[in-house]
Amino acid sequence: MIVYEATKSEFLNDVFHDELVNNICRNYNAKIGRINEREVRAWDNSMQYMYRVLSDHEIPADAGVAIEFKIPYTSKRVDFLISGKQGEKNSVVIIELKQWKSVEKISGKEAIVKTVINRNLVETTHPSYQAWSYASLIKDYNENAQNDEIHLYPCAYLHNYIYQGDYDPLTDKVYRYYIEQAPVFLKGQAKQLRDFIKKYIQYGDNKENLYKIENGRIRPSKSLQDSLNSMLKGNPEFVMIDDQKVIFEQAIYLAKEALRTNTKQVLVVTGGPGTGKSVLAINLLVELTKQHMVCQYVTKNAAPRNIYATKLKRDFRKGVIDNLFKGSGSYIDASLDEFDALIVDEAHRLNEKSGMFSNLGENQMKEIIHASKFSIFFIDERQRVTLKDAGSIGEIKKFASEFGANLTIMNLESQFRCNGSDGYLAWIDDVLQIRETANADFIGGQYDFRVFDNPNKLREEIENLNKVNNKSRIVAGYCWNWDKVGQTNPDYFDIVIPEFDFKMSWNLGNTATWAIDENSVKEAGCIHTCQGLEFDYVGVIIGDDLRYENGRVVTDYTKRAKTDTSLKGLKKMIREEPEKALKLADEIIRNTFRTLMTRGQKGCFVFCTDKKLAAYLKERYQKSNKYETNEFFMSMVAEEKEKY
Repeated sequence: MIVYEATKSEFLNDVFHDELVNNICRNYNAKIGRINEREVRAWDNSMQYMYRVLSDHEIPADAGVAIEFKIPYTSKRVDFLISGKQGEKNSVVIIELKQWKSVEKISGKEAIVKTVINRNLVETTHPSYQAWSYASLIKDYNENAQNDEIHLYPCAYLHNYIYQGDYDPLTDKVYRYYIEQAPVFLKGQAKQLRDFIKKYIQYGDNKENLYKIENGRIRPSKSLQDSLNSMLKGNPEFVMIDDQKVIFEQAIYLAKEALRTNTKQVLVVTGGPGTGKSVLAINLLVELTKQHMVCQYVTKNAAPRNIYATKLKRDFRKGVIDNLFKGSGSYIDASLDEFDALIVDEAHRLNEKSGMFSNLGENQMKEIIHASKFSIFFIDERQRVTLKDAGSIGEIKKFASEFGANLTIMNLESQFRCNGSDGYLAWIDDVLQIRETANADFIGGQYDFRVFDNPNKLREEIENLNKVNNKSRIVAGYCWNWDKVGQTNPDYFDIVIPEFDFKMSWNLGNTATWAIDENSVKEAGCIHTCQGLEFDYVGVIIGDDLRYENGRVVTDYTKRAKTDTSLKGLKKMIREEPEKALKLADEIIRNTFRTLMTRGQKGCFVFCTDKKLAAYLKERYQKSNKYETNEFFMSMVAEEKEKY
């Protein structure tokens, strides 16, 4: 998706007549969502520099210009693209624009620098790495960029940055590889940038290559479970961008520091659904193992472990795989610092006690920190979905302090699920009344959200989509019993909705790999079989435990199935602490549906047994489609222009 596109001559005309930023804001609001003041200032500033760079008759007037191209499946946007031809070759120059005035070199971390962003001194990726990684992602995802052999040439332009000579930290030799992949141009180097553009854009294409990138069929995203084999063989399957790369390098640094100084290091990484937590966890498992550290991937939820192990056992010995992927209760008897690194995914699902009867050990978080020199916890506290889920940042802090460990907390924001729409995730939180967000009435992006009046129609649509690549599934809230008699019988129907003659079996108990089994689209998954995993499309059946009454989304724990163990112990808690118990039950039910409704990369389809809830969801979605340009930002743009 491109926010603004034009020919070079149209772009120059828009800048000259002071219309460019207005046009960008208008399109941005319509296509993506609200704009913040910093972005408007950045556009107004940077586009004046690009106007000067492109004011050269040797750069074709009909070359294409695009501003703010959203990379598929991510929330990231490329600042500036110029399209044309180099001889017979299709070419697109990618320019990452920065307002930076200074940087600090960071040694020991690949492609990381320190600079001031939003008035804070932070670590971030080198501009050349950023431009290169964006180009790599476009090539990975866009079929036209591959089939039409569109050559991408990334670079970075820091128009406010004054070159400091031979010892400039920005161009230090530690960044040489990525600068060679994507040159960096500084203040006073507009001519060099212009020459770079002219080298690859010799003839105009009247935006043809931009059209191909904008409308090219998106290749199926690399699914984590499909790429594990290649990753463990040392092939880089996923290019990490921005905050992913920063956290990856910090984790490697802390793991080495723990060994070098013999001091425990604990890293907590927060991030919502689809922010790449599991991708980072597996990348770290690969890299730390490659560096001869004894490390394991840890998760309480068996579903992702089973799928990863099943995939990997095709090429690796069972013993090797079983030693890499462990359950969270594996460290009760571990000795102090037995492992170099423990990588804990879905840390919000950690329990206090371990074992079938929750009577073993003391606390899983404490045991993991005790057993490892370096531990990293990937956590989203809004994905706790049972009363036993005890993983929290507060508890991790407490135990890190007990062991005298150095604690670091970082946040993942990049969005790789829900078509890269941060807006959809915030919208879901607002719609389910988990928290008020700025995205009350805007989903953003091109995410496919639908509310079905008939569960049979939903199932039909999911089954049709699943024929493409076996990556669409139906899931349901836990309002129907999972009867023992049917746990190995696909013809036994647990989920029955008589009004529509709808019948469906829960996922079978004799398989640990429902998410990738060939015929499991005929079975409904639950929170325990899909948390931590992703699909292209997910169909969600919402039962009577979530309803809409008197203008509010309400939960009802009494409608949960008797076989649901996620609320086990609630009745006792209600007798002892009723207010706390009801609050916890409410959070668990809302978190469950938040998790289920964010499993789809491309779309989420919903059926509600409560007709009022269905009507509410439809109304909220229709509102999101009617989102209009925010006039505040239009007036704010005018005010900003008066200042400069």
